[in-house]
Amino acid sequence: MDDTLPSAFGPASGVHPLTKPQPGLPSVTAFNRHELSAIFSVYGAKVAEGEWRDYSIDFLKDRAVFSVFRRSTEMPLYRIEKSPKLTKRQGAYSVVATTGLILKRGHDLAKVLLVLDRKLRLVKS
Repeated sequence: MDDTLPSAFGPASGVHPLTKPQPGLPSVTAFNRHELSAIFSVYGAKVAEGEWRDYSIDFLKDRAVFSVFRRSTEMPLYRIEKSPKLTKRQGAYSVVATTGLILKRGHDLAKVLLVLDRKLRLVKS
């Protein structure tokens, strides 16, 4: 069999076309396993408390976004964003409120997510 002809199982070179980056396809930014684990631990606690009910994940070209919803028909309560281009400046991770206000930004995702775990305190006057 001639190696120059492609077979039904892939190209003749033996390298699958999806294993290398394609020039026409855009690369995307995504959360890794450890980041998703940290995000879902906070999300699970808030769902158990009854505060949050739904989420969505968007993998865009320049950032990855985890959006949290009280109801799926509403605007997201919070967006947890990962922007790799901001890694050397303010930090790659940020928590953004519904209004667009950045609540916390930093290099460590666990510390950034602490802004969502704040408990109410009684203030004495």
